[in-house]
Amino acid sequence: MKRQGLLMWVAAAVIVAAGFVSRAADDAAAPKPDKDGFYSLFDGKTMDGWKIGTNADSWSVQDGMLVVHGPGPAHLFYEGPVHNHDFKNFHFKAMVMTFPHANSGVYFHTKYQESGWPDQGFEAQVNATHTDPIKTGSLYHIKDIHDPHHKDNEWFLYEVIVQGNHVVLKVNGETVTDWTQPADFKPVAGHPGRFIQRGTFALQGHDPGSKVYFKDILVKPLDD
Repeated sequence: MKRQGLLMWVAAAVIVAAGFVSRAADDAAAPKPDKDGFYSLFDGKTMDGWKIGTNADSWSVQDGMLVVHGPGPAHLFYEGPVHNHDFKNFHFKAMVMTFPHANSGVYFHTKYQESGWPDQGFEAQVNATHTDPIKTGSLYHIKDIHDPHHKDNEWFLYEVIVQGNHVVLKVNGETVTDWTQPADFKPVAGHPGRFIQRGTFALQGHDPGSKVYFKDILVKPLDD
């Protein structure tokens, strides 16, 4: 083999090897589910994979938790790699702690919005003692409940399950909202984007008097 041909062969081999290494690194870095099929959306250390618009200083990471306490509205949107932050059918769960007079929420089927209250998607309300009578477990302005099923200053497990047109909200394992979008459903006044579709998740910062903790934020994508 001539020298020039040998050099070309070596260069090609190096390129192929580099491609294998790159793919292996990508595979190693790709999100991986736990044994039950749930992916973590929060690493407990940073807000990597999350995006905030206005009032970004209201959010911080402390002791393995996402903490919201400050001016609002301040919404933290998941824009990370899990399922390309695009979910239709899923099982979402997080541990949440509210403090007295706090108001927050978990949006789903939403999309990033720089300011204001998200126009797209549903809000699973978080509120034990805020003056708003719509409490935790409500599918806000779709199916409202007035018993939060949890107390301030205590961690509770919050779950949102969407399969087709069926939405279930659970607090500490108890189903508190079970709603199916009717075939002739029309979004309620003031919320034209509040209907079953697809999108990402957002956590809500509501107002300066609201302090809420989130941790162990997981999602299991279900068949679309």
